[in-house]
Amino acid sequence: MFVLTTLCLALGVHAINGAEAPTVQLNDGHKMPVVALGTGRGTAPGSESVEEVRRAVLDAISVGYRHIDTAAIYNDEAQVGAGVGDAIAKGLVKREDLFITTKLWNDKHAKEAVVPALRESLRKLNLDYVDLYLIHFPTATKADGSPDSIDYLDTWRGMEEARQLGLVRSIGVSNFNSTQLQRVYDSSQVKPAVNQFEVNPTMTQEPLVKLCKKLNVAVMAYSPFGFLVSRKNADAPPPKADDPELVKMAAKYGKTTSQIVLRYLIERGLTPIPKSTNKERIAQNIDLFDFQLTEDEVAIISKFNKNVRVIHPVGMKDYPNYPFVTEEPSV
Repeated sequence: MFVLTTLCLALGVHAINGAEAPTVQLNDGHKMPVVALGTGRGTAPGSESVEEVRRAVLDAISVGYRHIDTAAIYNDEAQVGAGVGDAIAKGLVKREDLFITTKLWNDKHAKEAVVPALRESLRKLNLDYVDLYLIHFPTATKADGSPDSIDYLDTWRGMEEARQLGLVRSIGVSNFNSTQLQRVYDSSQVKPAVNQFEVNPTMTQEPLVKLCKKLNVAVMAYSPFGFLVSRKNADAPPPKADDPELVKMAAKYGKTTSQIVLRYLIERGLTPIPKSTNKERIAQNIDLFDFQLTEDEVAIISKFNKNVRVIHPVGMKDYPNYPFVTEEPSV
C-alpha cells in the first residue's frame, strides 16, 4: 500500500508530532483528528458510570487523543467537559488543540430548537464552541419519543444558523443513508463536513463510503470493532478477536487484532471512534501509526462483510426518515 506519508497526502491527512493522530482536512477547511475517543458508555444499565467517562477523557488526552466524541443523548457531556477541563488545567493541551464533537438528538429537530439545544450542550461541556455538531439521526421524534414529521432539511437550516453564530465550526450528519446525505448536500448552503455511521468488518458500508468520498464528506466510523469481542451473542458473525486471518496480521505487525481492525478503517480513509474507559486500551487504540496494512490485507478484512449492524434501532423502523430500511437486520 502507500507509505504513511503518501497515504496522508492522498487522503488530505496531515501528520502531527508525537503519539497524536494525524488529521484529515474537512471540506470547510478545518482539520479533524482521524481517531476519536468514543463516549456514551454511561447511559446503559450496568455500563461504566459517567464519572469514568471524565477520567477516560483525561486519560485519552494524556496519551495523545485530540478528538473526543459525545452526544446529548449520551448524558455524559458534563463529564466530557470536566475531563477536557482537567486536561487544560494540567497544561496537557489548550482548547484550540482539541476537536470536540457532539450531536443533536431527535426531539430537537425543529429549526428553532437547534441553537438552544446546542447552547445547552455547550453549557454542559463548559465550552464556548464545539468543533463539530452532527444531526444524530435523520429521524425526528417528539419529546415523548413518538414519531414526528419534521423534515431534516429544516433541521439543517438550524445547523447552518448555529455555525453562523459561531457556536460550532463544522456541521454534519450521522446515520444518514446515501439518499438522505445527497439530499442535504444538494439542498444546503453549507455542505455537510462529516457523516458519522457504523463501519466495521461485518458492516463495511462500501457504497455509502464511496458516495461520501465523491462528495468530499469525511466519514466517522462508530462501532469500529463490530462483533470482534461479542459476549452477548455467540452466533454473532465473524471476525472474532481470535480469527486466524486477523491473528496472522497482528503477529506480522506486532499489534493486537483490535489494532488491525482500527488500522483497516484508517487505510480506507475513515475516522474510527473506539470506546474504552480502560487506560491501557485507550492508549492501544491510538497506537496505529507505525504500521500499514497492504491492499490485499484490507481486501481480506473487507470480505467479512455481511451487512449486519451492531447498532440497529428497530424501534424507530416505522418512523419517517428512518435510514436503515434497506439494510439487513442485526443479529
